[in-house]
Amino acid sequence: MATPVPVLRLPKGPDPNSRGFDPNSPRFIALCRTSISSSAASESDSEQLQKEQHARSVLREGFLRCLLSMTNKKVQFQMYENVKVEATFGASDIDVLNFQVSDLHTPIGVQKEALIRCQDVISFTFDI
Repeated sequence: MATPVPVLRLPKGPDPNSRGFDPNSPRFIALCRTSISSSAASESDSEQLQKEQHARSVLREGFLRCLLSMTNKKVQFQMYENVKVEATFGASDIDVLNFQVSDLHTPIGVQKEALIRCQDVISFTFDI
């Protein structure tokens, strides 16, 4: 039997039919607000915007590498209301809104397969 291979899917590029890169789109405004106005025209603001974009890209790459490295590992999730659950991490959707997990151990029992909403997770830990 073939071993399944996890696929890391990144957002599509800036063409008009893709996702999330248009700075005027409602999704971009809601999820990717910058601390600097994109309409600013001065050179110092553009330098600061470039630094901020670089910092965001470094953080995003680190987060995506973290998701990739925790595939098929036991992960402990700290959730709201002081709930702690443990599961085997499977994958994340493209927008990182849900985590697919297996053998989810909760305070009320075990679920063989489940989706965890990322907005319900405060933190997660796993052994490297």
